[in-house]
Amino acid sequence: MLNFDEEIKKFEKSLEPDDIDDALAKMDITDMDDIMLKMLKDAVNDKERI
Repeated sequence: MLNFDEEIKKFEKSLEPDDIDDALAKMDITDMDDIMLKMLKDAVNDKERI
């Protein structure tokens, strides 16, 4: 059974749409570009070792 008092204590207000960009900019998020650049750098480094 749900304990509503406990659930209310855990509640966190969601961000306003205007604040989302700032919050995401502060986070360290790896996107597809970062992954591809790392893969390419690793491939070049591996090829240079041969």
